[in-house]
Amino acid sequence: MNEIKTPWGLIAPKVSLFPLYYLIFIYGFIYILPFGQIVVGSTWFDFLKKEDGPLEWLQFSQYFISFIFGFFILLKIKKKKSLNSIIWLGLTIFCFLIAAEEISWGERITGFNLDSISEISIQGETNFHNLPFFHNYLLDPALQLICIFSGWIGWRKWPYLTSLPSKKLSLFFLLVALFFAYYDLSWASTVSHIRNDQEIFEFLLSTGIFLHFWDNLKL
Repeated sequence: MNEIKTPWGLIAPKVSLFPLYYLIFIYGFIYILPFGQIVVGSTWFDFLKKEDGPLEWLQFSQYFISFIFGFFILLKIKKKKSLNSIIWLGLTIFCFLIAAEEISWGERITGFNLDSISEISIQGETNFHNLPFFHNYLLDPALQLICIFSGWIGWRKWPYLTSLPSKKLSLFFLLVALFFAYYDLSWASTVSHIRNDQEIFEFLLSTGIFLHFWDNLKL
């Protein structure tokens, strides 16, 4: 990591600080500027994080490109039956599934849907993560566990597995886990729950996964 010069001396972080810069930019600039200017019926901030908005399409792109990268990474692995290759295969399939879910398996592009699924989906589209059982009970806890494992447990317990995100990418996952934990706790508290900025933080998750694949593709 590059050293950061400050009035108090040099700081040499061992993790990528992009997530912090990103959140400072979003909440310190986009959120308050350009002072409520309306874009397509909403503020710039709302436009950025809205359903089917720029951040969601960026997430789809990152997951889909990671899925493609995964094929090349698997081809480069010499021990095809190793634990490392199995995890890479699982991650590659995971990226394809998440990319497909982000665009409701093509419904947002083609307009074709499955009524049997969209009729019971909270979002009203052909996707599975918004089915009531998954959305209400499994989605957030599963996301938090994935982020804690990817941002902390994985690289500490099994640093020799290149298929697990490195320490450098920790903040991409841990900040997402922190937000969703706080968001879920706010629903259980006696005060008003916090605003749902999930797309803002889910972009960090997709970026962390994308960079993980990219770093290993270059090896």
